[in-house]
Amino acid sequence: MTNRPYILLSCAASLDGYIDDNTSERLLLSNDADFDRVDEVRADYDAILVGANTIRRDNPRLLVRSEARRDARVARGLTATPTKVTITRNGDLSPDAQFFATGDTDKVVYTASSAFDKTQQAVGAIADVVDAGDPVDFHRVVADLARRGISKLMVEGGGSMHTEFLTTGLADELHLVVAPFFVGDSDAPRFVKGGAFPWNKDHRARLASATQIQDVILLRYALSDRFQA
Repeated sequence: MTNRPYILLSCAASLDGYIDDNTSERLLLSNDADFDRVDEVRADYDAILVGANTIRRDNPRLLVRSEARRDARVARGLTATPTKVTITRNGDLSPDAQFFATGDTDKVVYTASSAFDKTQQAVGAIADVVDAGDPVDFHRVVADLARRGISKLMVEGGGSMHTEFLTTGLADELHLVVAPFFVGDSDAPRFVKGGAFPWNKDHRARLASATQIQDVILLRYALSDRFQA
């Protein structure tokens, strides 16, 4: 499928592959220098996507933090922050979540057909709610984003979203930041869930670069022939 955005997956994980722990506080896996790098990448993309569970669990704002980067986007005729996108299977979303309440930019919610009415009632007044099939068809999602003029999509999690984009072969690039500690809790959320991934012991992903950023390392993988070096 070529009529879709360039898709970057961005994730930080512990040495044992976890993206959070089981406490109520958000686990910080990176450092200020890497957070600034992520902000720079965000500013270069047309849309940012997270799953509905990430909205419920972490309540992210998904804004470009740097004023200079926001101003540069506006000077290019863009919104200060990229379009926000989420996917929900059950319509369990609150309009008070920071995803919806912050940032003067479009919000798009893709929902399973069976949850369309519930999702429309919950956030239809503040977001564009789109029926994405049942189960949610990720090819349908990215084709719709392309029709909206989204040429570059940054996927920031969580595990279910990363798993879907990887197993469906829709990812072009992966930024995986490895934190220098273990979580050690088998019930904590992981970077990905089980699935049939295109990359395995017989077909390895290509490592494009490895960069130390203070006490973490950024691994950049090329996942398709659309990879932009």
